[in-house]
Amino acid sequence: EKDLHYYQSCLEAILQNSAEAKIFCLVHKMDLVPEEQRERIFRLRQEDLNRLSKPLECVCFKTSIWDETLYKAWSSIVYTLIPNVQQLESNLEQFTNIIDANEVLLFERATFLIISHCQRKPHHDVHRFEKVSNIIKQFKLSCSKLAAQFQSMEVRNSNFAAFIDVFTPNTYIMVIMADPTMPSAATLINIKNARKHFEKLESAKGSSSQSVGKAIVPRDS
Repeated sequence: EKDLHYYQSCLEAILQNSAEAKIFCLVHKMDLVPEEQRERIFRLRQEDLNRLSKPLECVCFKTSIWDETLYKAWSSIVYTLIPNVQQLESNLEQFTNIIDANEVLLFERATFLIISHCQRKPHHDVHRFEKVSNIIKQFKLSCSKLAAQFQSMEVRNSNFAAFIDVFTPNTYIMVIMADPTMPSAATLINIKNARKHFEKLESAKGSSSQSVGKAIVPRDS
């Protein structure tokens, strides 16, 4: 009852000061609910929150710190707050095809939450975004302890080459190339050349008629 009263107080403040705000509710600690009851319990909580939120709309997520649900929830929330998201995804797909990458991902710079990605070939690990995010965040933490600042990383083996680099003021980019013999300089130049174009999209000033291909060197060149 106390939580619901606090929630309604927050809603009243939102209605008065920011009626257009988006509302997200995380129904947490779902791991404590028996698995066969989770969906039913979540739907009941969701119905209660939707009823209490009227006339505002509420988007609910069931979450737990012990699995990928919390990461997915926050990524979904960040995704809905991105301006020009459809144009961003379209240009990311174009960029991926031009450089012949297997996959390209955009991460939010501070949290390393996934905000957009383009995948040209299926991948068996559906939790790879969360894994990559956690690895990079731990590496950044290690760098900060040594008074160093993380900017970029390259990982290469016999199966692929992966590049992570600062992209725009608010994002990092990760490019996965299937050809491990591809020179690093070619991929890094393409990332650099695409950076200004995506910065314009991020600031919502880019023109929809612009083509990312103008800034990119195709792989066969």
